[in-house]
Amino acid sequence: MPGRPSTRRSRNTVRALLLCLFLHFALLAQPLQAALMEGRVIHVADGDTLTVLDDQKHSHKIRLAGIDAPERGQPFGRRATEALVAIAKNQRVIVDGGKTDRYQRRIGIVRVAPAGCMACTPSIDVGLALIGGGLAWHYLAYEREQSRNDREQYRQAEAGARARQDGLWTDAAPTPPWDWRRARRDGQPTRH
Repeated sequence: MPGRPSTRRSRNTVRALLLCLFLHFALLAQPLQAALMEGRVIHVADGDTLTVLDDQKHSHKIRLAGIDAPERGQPFGRRATEALVAIAKNQRVIVDGGKTDRYQRRIGIVRVAPAGCMACTPSIDVGLALIGGGLAWHYLAYEREQSRNDREQYRQAEAGARARQDGLWTDAAPTPPWDWRRARRDGQPTRH
């Protein structure tokens, strides 16, 4: 019976592979489930960062995915913050995204319900609304992390705001926040 140990070994190998596959897919599924979060916006730090209190009373700092809003000291920085407050503060939101940045903020698309509709499901992309209003840039450095549909919507929203000269696009050459931050880090003068 020389073939018998080989058969047993083959079965054990198959079982081990199946177990590995099961564990692999089980671990992959966890971040997908954790990627969605619901809560209420309790604080707005600036034009692209807010804090959400989830149903378990845990607070989460959220960085809006796909956008970069003017910094507080930049032209339109205050208006971007005020717009985010008007859209999202004290609103029930759904956050879609589980990645965190170097500041331990969760990065995600934040959706709110249409104004005045408490029973509606949050469906309005806050970042897209800010871009469309001329109060944020489509953050091209991270566009690869967006779905093709989101990338295209964000591009079109920015192109529309530029064409209409809405918000920061009233300036002929607005300084993107990433350039403004770099200039400040390097000790170069920045335009206020």
